[in-house]
Amino acid sequence: MGDQFHFDPATYMDMVKSEVPAYERLQDAVAEATEGMAARVLDLGTGTGVTALRVLERHPGAELTGVDESAGMLEHARRALPAADLRVARLEDELPAGPFDLVVSALAVHHLDGPAKADLFRRVARALSPGGRLVIGDVVVPDDPVDIVTPVDGEHDRPSSVAEQLAWLTEAGFHAYSSWAEGDLAVLIGELQ
Repeated sequence: MGDQFHFDPATYMDMVKSEVPAYERLQDAVAEATEGMAARVLDLGTGTGVTALRVLERHPGAELTGVDESAGMLEHARRALPAADLRVARLEDELPAGPFDLVVSALAVHHLDGPAKADLFRRVARALSPGGRLVIGDVVVPDDPVDIVTPVDGEHDRPSSVAEQLAWLTEAGFHAYSSWAEGDLAVLIGELQ
């Protein structure tokens, strides 16, 4: 998560749930979007491991690799995900060696600006197996400003619209679509053909 070292793993969930009222529905939608995918999973912006746990509940036995730039958040995640390969790294860094069948990310990609998102999507496409899937659940710029719910600071938070991200996913070689949206949150799916 972009320069978010000030997050305290012990209070992170309370903070997120207060700022993102639809947090649980977003996590459910991300996990649901992973159906039919399993074996090797890469979680981008693992944080405390909430998304990874939801995905692994649907895919017991899947092999999980997770990256987050906060060692403290990953230390918390390690307790919940003892079998996972968790690494300190930024989303802008080289991705762990694939191939992965599934790449997931919740509430992390919005920390990247547009060109960095497009670059990440290209790198994810190279890290996925043929037929692999990318699932992103995140804050987006909604079509209607009345739908803005999540506080965005403009410095660490750089959400983009669904349309922009679908275009970058398509340019990266994905069949891209949104499977869920509520207010200023959306789940985007990119599938490699």
